[in-house]
Amino acid sequence: MKNITIDDIARVAGVSKSTVSRVLNGTAKVHPDKKKAVEEATERLGFQPNVVASSLARGRSMTIGVLTQLMGTPFYDAISQGVIAEFNDTPYSPIFVDGQWQKGEEVDAIRALIGRRVDGLVLIGGSVPSSEIANLCSGLPTVIVGRNLPGHKCVYMNNEACAYEATKYLIAQGHRDIAVIRGLEHHQDAVDRFAGYQRALLEAGLPLKQELVQSGDFSADSGLEIVGDLLRRNVSFTAVLAANDLTAMGVRLALYRNDIPVPEKVSIIGFDDQLEAAYMSPPLTTVKQPSRKMGSYASQCLLKMIDGKSIDSICVDGELVQRESVASIQ
Repeated sequence: MKNITIDDIARVAGVSKSTVSRVLNGTAKVHPDKKKAVEEATERLGFQPNVVASSLARGRSMTIGVLTQLMGTPFYDAISQGVIAEFNDTPYSPIFVDGQWQKGEEVDAIRALIGRRVDGLVLIGGSVPSSEIANLCSGLPTVIVGRNLPGHKCVYMNNEACAYEATKYLIAQGHRDIAVIRGLEHHQDAVDRFAGYQRALLEAGLPLKQELVQSGDFSADSGLEIVGDLLRRNVSFTAVLAANDLTAMGVRLALYRNDIPVPEKVSIIGFDDQLEAAYMSPPLTTVKQPSRKMGSYASQCLLKMIDGKSIDSICVDGELVQRESVASIQ
């Protein structure tokens, strides 16, 4: 089959080669009639543009690298859907890689994306330190979602304020012994959420009991293991503020296996409000992150950065969704 060229399109459309080039590349405005003639000619001839060649001519790959975590996890997938939606009506195509919440995997994935000459990066979650991100992504437009890292452009939730409100809600229900299961200790989300927990206790005049402060890793396993250990050691608590919904699910299973009813004996609050949270038994009270919106914001910010525009980080508000996993003990 003959390769269709710009000369062929120009001849059929009755326009110059430069007009065809401008229409195909979108580099300048073209009179609507001429644009229509070119589009009809390309369709009639079955022309398929060489995306790679066109991209090289522009000095861009027209691809966006997206590092996500644990593909199939509702929270990260919702962010990814927001990212994808914003690129649908642009010439850019996102390429996804999974960091698996492993620093080494994340670094290798970022390097692989940069090696593909992507025009920008969206980094969703992850555990790569701020300084290492700065070195890896130097000079490349980059937006981080779900983490608040000083010196970077980020889209994140006000985790400190949200954890404060969640803990304050538990205190208002009469809870005084509130266990907290933190996420990864060095992760800024975990740091901020713990700060909010501490602020609520301090404001209520409650002591910070070290035996109730536990470090997890945002996984369901960590919730299961930590609560199981607290129970074996006879540590007294009436509520658990979990690092996220996955951790809360592990907490719920540990309590179930020890015949401890929720919320009659122990209340639970999670973070994220992933889809399954509303269908737990009982339905989980949690802090809703506007995850899809965060992904959308990240793509919008990145497109502006690629075009050389200045942007600011975006802090979004979370919402405490009250369901049935918290009970009053007053």
